[in-house]
Amino acid sequence: MYLQLEKGESINKKEIIGIFDIDMASMSGGTKEIFKRMEEEKGVISLCNDLPKSFLVTDSEYTDRIYISGLSTESIRKRIESEKGIGILWKK
Repeated sequence: MYLQLEKGESINKKEIIGIFDIDMASMSGGTKEIFKRMEEEKGVISLCNDLPKSFLVTDSEYTDRIYISGLSTESIRKRIESEKGIGILWKK
């Protein structure tokens, strides 16, 4: 199953490691280091035209990616859960 994001981008749900609020997570020094490394490796993909609200971290067989999204974490959660009643473990 795939999750539809902005700009026609879809990602495999099985590859999602985490979905994070960009304001809350960007405070961490570790988060800044990961973003810097992924930017150097061309692994950061911006999908938003306005202010970013969240980011998704994915791990696939071929590459790791960070998707920066204009959708809130709540909107992404609803998209994931709405598809055919698939539930996920979610912590607020």
